[in-house]
Amino acid sequence: MTILSIHGDNPLADGRQSERAMKVRRGVQRLLAELRHAVLPELTLASGRRADLISLSAKGEIWIIEIKTSIEDFRVDRKWPEYRLHCDRLFFATHGDVPLDIFPEECGLLLSDGYGAHMLREAPEHRLAPATRKSVVQSFARTAAQRLMLAEWAAERNGELGESIRDIVAGTRDS
Repeated sequence: MTILSIHGDNPLADGRQSERAMKVRRGVQRLLAELRHAVLPELTLASGRRADLISLSAKGEIWIIEIKTSIEDFRVDRKWPEYRLHCDRLFFATHGDVPLDIFPEECGLLLSDGYGAHMLREAPEHRLAPATRKSVVQSFARTAAQRLMLAEWAAERNGELGESIRDIVAGTRDS
């Protein structure tokens, strides 16, 4: 998938992430899919911070994964403790060229090679309050639905939808 299009026809990519961060993200997304999590990249939280990845497990557990691609990337970013207010478990994800000992023990740790990822350390659980959980899940669902709709519209504009999908989107298959 293209990271950035000058035509603005890909609603699923915003172009802010480096190639290396996208590679880490792809591996982590594959791991989370294997764990039966629904995954959403770049979700803006109620605090105004943007989670690199947020996932919802089959049991309803909310994970936030903060991607770090270098020592400097980790050291200059001190906003990560705020993510705990919006998830049950907080993880860092990185690649093999970053020393793993820089990441705090109180967070989970994922190592990605771009094709998959491994959980090196479980994240401790910090259960969300019910009202916060409801707010995060609603934001997750609304954002995912909005992005799906925009992706369908972009695919239709670009001629990427087959006739059967066009029928489903148009509602003509419902009768």
